[in-house]
Amino acid sequence: MNMDFKRKLTIPSDLKQEYPVTREMAQTFEQRDRELKDILSGKSSRLVLIIGPCSADREDSVLDYISRLVPIQEQVKDQILIIPRVYTNKPRTTGAGYKGMLHQPDPSAAPDMLKGLIAIRELHMRVLRETGFSCADEMLYPENYKYLDDVLAYVAVGARSVENQQHRLTSSGISVPVGMKNPTGGDLSVMMNSINAAQHSHTFIYRGWEATSTGNPYAHAILRGYTNKHGDPRPNYHYEDLVFLHRLYEEQGLRNPAAIIDANHANSGKNPFQQGRIIREVLQNRNFDPDIHSLVKGFMVESYIEDGNQKIGQGVYGKSITDACLGWEKTRKLIYDIAEMV
Repeated sequence: MNMDFKRKLTIPSDLKQEYPVTREMAQTFEQRDRELKDILSGKSSRLVLIIGPCSADREDSVLDYISRLVPIQEQVKDQILIIPRVYTNKPRTTGAGYKGMLHQPDPSAAPDMLKGLIAIRELHMRVLRETGFSCADEMLYPENYKYLDDVLAYVAVGARSVENQQHRLTSSGISVPVGMKNPTGGDLSVMMNSINAAQHSHTFIYRGWEATSTGNPYAHAILRGYTNKHGDPRPNYHYEDLVFLHRLYEEQGLRNPAAIIDANHANSGKNPFQQGRIIREVLQNRNFDPDIHSLVKGFMVESYIEDGNQKIGQGVYGKSITDACLGWEKTRKLIYDIAEMV
């Protein structure tokens, strides 16, 4: 084979034994899991806000950012449940570029995935222990979910992974909510098929085992926009898009119909400063139409300490090294604005 097998990585149970969660952390995790599921099932009228950096590139600034969310969460707790983004796996369109902390705990150093596995578990645990937040991460490698399954509040399946059979089947065996993004080409039937698969039980191979899942009733849609045949970004958060998605849910009869609106990516044309405008439009439509109100459960926002992004090595603290993000002061105002409109 045209590959160099460097070493056998530690298995999840061994890593968990070396870095265990405390009883207090487990209780926090379970409480937040119930709160999130109540929102997605319609038992709670609050909104979910999945917010944070495009990629979790360094531990200190990520913890700094999330710590700033703690007092805001307390102030808006009756309207919003905040799920911080701690995205440690980054899919790359061409395969080039920073692939996340899992690959490179130090973005300027060579890839080291053993150090990466340790780094991402330590980061998620520190956030849970020090801030009381359990977080969201993207499932780039389905077999790696077991390294974090006791600390992750939310799992996102990306636009390039949503058609993948292993992502769909693994999602059916995950106990926390899983969001399925529409594919980059925009075909919502692909996303709906993925949700359908995730909500049902399956027998499949997982980490060398024959496994049987029970189905995930909290698998749901994430609308992130798409690109047309010319490669131009096109949004799918407008009123007509949401009405159409509501009809697709009704036709397929899936459990817990829910949509999270990703305000960046193709919806904003990767302009992070459009995220607030997009969210306000969706909230206005949500307040106008009962079907949209029942469907839209929250938003995704790419946000960090500093506006914009930078190249690796420029060294600006709290500034994204992948997609551009909304800075802290704009983020803070946006959260309060959302709370007022709910």
